[in-house]
Amino acid sequence: MDILDARQSDTRNGACGDAQPDARANAHAHANTHAHANAHEPGGEPDGEHAELVAVQIFDEFADRVCHAWLKAVCHAALKQEGVQRQLSLVIADDDTVRRLNHEYRGIDKTTDVLSFAFDNAGAYYGDGDAPTDWTADAEFVLPPGESAGLGEVIISYPQTQRQARQAEHSTRRELAHLITHGILHLLGHDHMDDREERDMTERERRIMRRIDTD
Repeated sequence: MDILDARQSDTRNGACGDAQPDARANAHAHANTHAHANAHEPGGEPDGEHAELVAVQIFDEFADRVCHAWLKAVCHAALKQEGVQRQLSLVIADDDTVRRLNHEYRGIDKTTDVLSFAFDNAGAYYGDGDAPTDWTADAEFVLPPGESAGLGEVIISYPQTQRQARQAEHSTRRELAHLITHGILHLLGHDHMDDREERDMTERERRIMRRIDTD
């Protein structure tokens, strides 16, 4: 599955300011889907042993609104807080792409904020028939000997992030940090299907968010 097209960007010099939010739609759902989106960019920022853990792709239309280095820093903060050293990739995409993936891999034909495509824990499929299986767990990760397979991918709709930030009356940057954190926790197998799980996940999110610069 290839979700990225000519609109994608792998530039390392995206804008580090905050974009202006627009009107919000009421769509807030999370997937923990056993699939992958084929968006990996090895290489990274000077973060020592964590430098190669995070790959970031940004659709071109959002490349001047999101800071590439900051996105990696958010991912690194989540991994460090959770005590994990496994590769993951992050895609900042548009509504149409996220809606298509949500439909194809969850059976829900609507856009959402964040989708987590985990390699080692499958999520629920709500469509008719069987969930698709056209993926290979670590096909896109070239790992040094002794390293474990990657966690998977987090794919975020940037327009939906803006809408939610406006409704919450905080910055798009803060909303984006929260969605990245939430998505990574799903990759690690955490969920919020009952009160106990939700309390645990919320506390984990709070601890990670304290590590992140959202100003």
